[in-house]
Amino acid sequence: MKYPVTAKAWNRRYCDKLTIDQGTFSYFSLKKLAADFQFHLAAQPLVLRIFLENVLRNYDAEAPKIIKALSSKSKSHNITAFPYYPARVLLQDYTGVPAIADLAAMRDTIAEAGGDPQVINPCCPVDLVIDHSVIVERAGASSASAYNRRIEMSRNNERYQFLKWAQKSFKNLTIVPPGKGICHQLNLEYFSQVVSELDGVLVPDTLVGTDSHTTMVNGLGVLGWGVGGIEAEAAMLGQPLSLNLPEIIGVELQNKLPPGTTATDLVLTITERLRYYGVVGKYVEFYGSGISSLSVADRATIANMAPEYGATCGLFPIDDKVLEYLKLTDRPAELIERVSIYCKAQELFYDSNSQVPDYPETLQVDLAQIEPSVAGPKRPQDRLALSAIKSKTIAEIKEQNPHCSLDEQSSKSEILDGDVVIAAITSCTNTSNPNVMLMAGLLAKAAVERGLRVKAHVKTSLAPGSQAVARYLDNSGLQDYLDQLGFQRIGFGCTTCIGNSGPLNGDLEEQILDRTLCVSAVLSGNRNFEGRIHSSVRLNWLASPPLVVAFALAGHTRIDLNKDPLSKDLNGREVFLKDLWPSAEMVEEALLHVTQKNYQLSYQNIFKGDEAWEAMQLDSSLLYKWKDSSTYIQRPPFFDRAPPQGPLEGARILAVLGHSITTDHISPAGRISTQSPAGRYLLDKGVEWLDFNSYGARRGNHQVMKRGTFDNKRIKNLIASPREGGLTCFYDQKGCSSVMPIYEASKKYLQENTALVIFAGKEYGTGSSRDWAAKGPLLLNVKAVIAESFERIHRSNLVGMGILPLELNSLCLKDLQLCGSETVSINWDQLQPAQQLELTLAQGTTLIKKIAVTARIDNSRELEYFNAGGVLAYVAGQFMSLSKGEKQ
Repeated sequence: MKYPVTAKAWNRRYCDKLTIDQGTFSYFSLKKLAADFQFHLAAQPLVLRIFLENVLRNYDAEAPKIIKALSSKSKSHNITAFPYYPARVLLQDYTGVPAIADLAAMRDTIAEAGGDPQVINPCCPVDLVIDHSVIVERAGASSASAYNRRIEMSRNNERYQFLKWAQKSFKNLTIVPPGKGICHQLNLEYFSQVVSELDGVLVPDTLVGTDSHTTMVNGLGVLGWGVGGIEAEAAMLGQPLSLNLPEIIGVELQNKLPPGTTATDLVLTITERLRYYGVVGKYVEFYGSGISSLSVADRATIANMAPEYGATCGLFPIDDKVLEYLKLTDRPAELIERVSIYCKAQELFYDSNSQVPDYPETLQVDLAQIEPSVAGPKRPQDRLALSAIKSKTIAEIKEQNPHCSLDEQSSKSEILDGDVVIAAITSCTNTSNPNVMLMAGLLAKAAVERGLRVKAHVKTSLAPGSQAVARYLDNSGLQDYLDQLGFQRIGFGCTTCIGNSGPLNGDLEEQILDRTLCVSAVLSGNRNFEGRIHSSVRLNWLASPPLVVAFALAGHTRIDLNKDPLSKDLNGREVFLKDLWPSAEMVEEALLHVTQKNYQLSYQNIFKGDEAWEAMQLDSSLLYKWKDSSTYIQRPPFFDRAPPQGPLEGARILAVLGHSITTDHISPAGRISTQSPAGRYLLDKGVEWLDFNSYGARRGNHQVMKRGTFDNKRIKNLIASPREGGLTCFYDQKGCSSVMPIYEASKKYLQENTALVIFAGKEYGTGSSRDWAAKGPLLLNVKAVIAESFERIHRSNLVGMGILPLELNSLCLKDLQLCGSETVSINWDQLQPAQQLELTLAQGTTLIKKIAVTARIDNSRELEYFNAGGVLAYVAGQFMSLSKGEKQ
């Protein structure tokens, strides 16, 4: 099974030639296609132009019908979905390890059935970057980076050996060792080609990734987005993504940012605006005169947070700024020429004379109106003007503790409600942007020169997204000032934003628990969901890197930085934010240190690891040698399960959850508690608490992950109310109830052969594209999730694992008045995409009510996956047939 790139009989007429310095290449002409199918190419949104080329090149029988459906405004056609082949797949290690484990288990399954396991290999290029495993165990010291790296290698040795085996065993798979940077930033600065070459054919560089922030590369004009690990595995194995006809929204950017504002302020505003407008599952394209004032790094900041505003992507056009960025980041001259010539030939290049595409919907964002902003304390779309964080912090404190008196607190203790305990310059959103990183350094310089220091209770850290960032901070001399404020580099990777924030300073966690304090974290990331950053921190604020430094200096968020002083200098004079904020001229001068040489030196040995990585030796083998004793890597059970058995009768309710339940609520990535089912499992296996690592690092072991499903301290299961955490109310066959951990209740229901369901409110499954948020519930015997609405990626993941997503038609969750003791039945004869079904609630033998729901299996290919028991079983069956056919 291989991605098709050769011309077929029907589309051969569209195959044309382009001659550039490095040779003559084929390509599939969109201009010829537009002439034949009678549509105006320049009027098509960029997303549609890329989809049209993909269908033209890859698909046969139904391609003309799909092309008409994609290019026509008319809704009279019968096409609702189409197959799409991305050119490559991007993985990070948290999601990459379970994906590779599934492929290894698929090889076993085929071998055990008498097939040839060698057929299981990625059909397209797959890049896996180890970037999510570094934890901020030590910070605020020059030794932090080396210490954290040493701990990382020790804890993750099994996982890393597995990945090194995979690189040797699978074709088309490259592994970037730990310590190189964040996968999205490496994708932007190194992997992305903008225009790729496949067997002599030039094609748009497209991709999917197992991290939702794969959209960051949209800032470079590359179409890519996040999918669940399940979909990514299917794409790796030659299966097309089945996409519904896209809904596209054009966002016009006008004017330019005013002095004192950053790309972070802009993206937080865009996130707020687009979430309110409603773009979930839609494709966003940016256009307008304001684009020319934004660098590729600024655009990437905006594209990065597409999952936070709910869109599938946030695509920017390819223009001269893109060509300049390719040169800056040391891409070959022949690649830059290829991008320019191909994109102009295909009308994929944007300049001031380009026609505005004919968008079905548009909205405008005036860059001149952007103001300094933060977002929080629980969701990235909850933007606040910088001045409003003071009142919001106080309101949150009062809600948590109505009798709290901050004046009384301050006279009794060192740490207060609203104090900042984490200040982290972290995450791909901002560490890829030289402007804001250098602004943080310049603000630190001004603070040090005034004698300012960070208070002891603030844990400060800096995790650059690539080694190029470290080079220009060093070369500019600004890293020294960041160091003096405690922002020493702690490693290269995704840290605080994914929950790898490590322990707080001193005994703060005990103080926070004992006094139920409501403290703050400020980070330059993209996500601040409940329980994600640190289990002891309730208030989590997203902010630009210079504002992270500012809040670290202030030491708390009970402050209006526009008018309240940050601190006092050595002479006792008040110092305000405006006194430290760098001018545009200072930033421009610092940007001179961002050079092509930085990127050349940073990427010349990208695939070479440190001594510990290179010292790991492995035997090559076609099949992985699973170890029963391993607590990190176990053979996944997903190929041993039967397909769904059909309609549900008498299912029990495992959880009733509210709105905006994130994948962090469902499948946490952070620390494992000794009191949790997963913690007790590890203790029973002889693992010491200090070596528990995180749920994210242990995703290669389903025994840990199923026990960790819903193990989030902040999750609120309404049938276990008022208690918080991963608890539920178990009802035995006599109707007696008892509150227990969700995993323990699931075990009991499994012993009774009782199926389970989950109810939830709006936007179920927001956040990271986490396959374990679907795999975990499956292993708990959850057969259906009934919600008011689903987030795009998670809905797809549920279907991909054989769990039925059902959407409430007219009622909301509150209308159901569930107490948790009800049984649930859902009947159907032959399931169809978007089928209207009837859900029955009963209490014992008494019918309570019937509810109309929609099966959110959205197209025929998803239905095939669901009926097979999930996409993994479906693909395994396809490869089994191929393998046996080849043997015969």
